[in-house]
Amino acid sequence: MRILLVEDEQEMAAWLMRALKQSGFVPDHAGDAATAETLMASTDYDAVVLDLRLPDRHGLDLLADMRKAGKRTPVLVLTAQGSLQDKVRGLNVGADDFLSKPFELEELEARLGALMRRSRGRPHAPLSCASLSFELENRAFTLGGNLLQVTPRESAALAALLARSGSPVGKSQLSSKVFPQASHAGPDAIELVLHRLRRKLADSDVRIVTVRGLGYMLEAVPQNTDSNTVTQPAAIA
Repeated sequence: MRILLVEDEQEMAAWLMRALKQSGFVPDHAGDAATAETLMASTDYDAVVLDLRLPDRHGLDLLADMRKAGKRTPVLVLTAQGSLQDKVRGLNVGADDFLSKPFELEELEARLGALMRRSRGRPHAPLSCASLSFELENRAFTLGGNLLQVTPRESAALAALLARSGSPVGKSQLSSKVFPQASHAGPDAIELVLHRLRRKLADSDVRIVTVRGLGYMLEAVPQNTDSNTVTQPAAIA
């Protein structure tokens, strides 16, 4: 799941970036509002973690501009302890949740999971396709009831495909969720991630197929077939 962290305090940002990566998220970092706007213009994020005290603009001004531009990405605002004024203003301009500093990482992760569940209209049910399931609360995949071991990049790719199982996800869209904005990964790097996932899903009742001209799709395995490529475009939900 792709997260944008907007935080100017370098030590805090470095700690959060490490922690989010270890928890299976794919985070990008912006140290100011201008960088955040540039990243959001080119990347589809699942959620934004927004500090308010930015060097070039107040965080709530950035949030207000996001909402005016029609961006509905869930935003979790980091506030000073007991900052009621910021919370009231934040609600008025479109904040989805607040977390007061200092905070525990477990609470941040839980709140991000809740925001993304609500934004997808899936209150508590896990994402699933055949026997593959993904619990948003703990970001764990199970396959046939057994824990599926995946790397953070594999997790980001599989979650994106699972969220649209049965419909294709474009190559550039999938790559944007897997590789950070500053990554030097080439245009075909996503193929390696998908190759590893296909190996881990081998002999199961789900597979990743290439839909020519449209991208990649996760689907339940039809009986009596083992192809990884389909030629007819699938219906897009």
